[in-house]
Amino acid sequence: MADMFKLKIVTPERIFYEGEATMVELSTTEGDIGVYANHIPMTAIVSPGVLKIHETSGVRRAALHTGFIQILAQEITIMAEVIEWPEEIDVKRAEEARIRAERRLKDNQAEIDVLRAKMALKRALTRLSAKQ
Repeated sequence: MADMFKLKIVTPERIFYEGEATMVELSTTEGDIGVYANHIPMTAIVSPGVLKIHETSGVRRAALHTGFIQILAQEITIMAEVIEWPEEIDVKRAEEARIRAERRLKDNQAEIDVLRAKMALKRALTRLSAKQ
């Protein structure tokens, strides 16, 4: 059996998750990472992507958009600005956001904020990916 560690995910509104895991996978600004128990201590900035929580009973997925991760040997804390379980995601709304963002990027008008449109697209794609 793999070593377990404590995982806590908090948002400004709630404790999103609190439990034990064997591994956690997520995207950071430095790339995708997978973390097991006894990992070297570090912190990282979260970037939009699907968070995978490996529990003894299986893998849980969530759409993680922004935040920070603090990794200690036996405890990981994710401070998320926005995170959603698949059942909390409105697919129709996410699909509309994807279409809107793609349209903004395709039109390439001078007054649009390209970075903001790219981030909106990434969030929409993350939601849709987590839902699958």
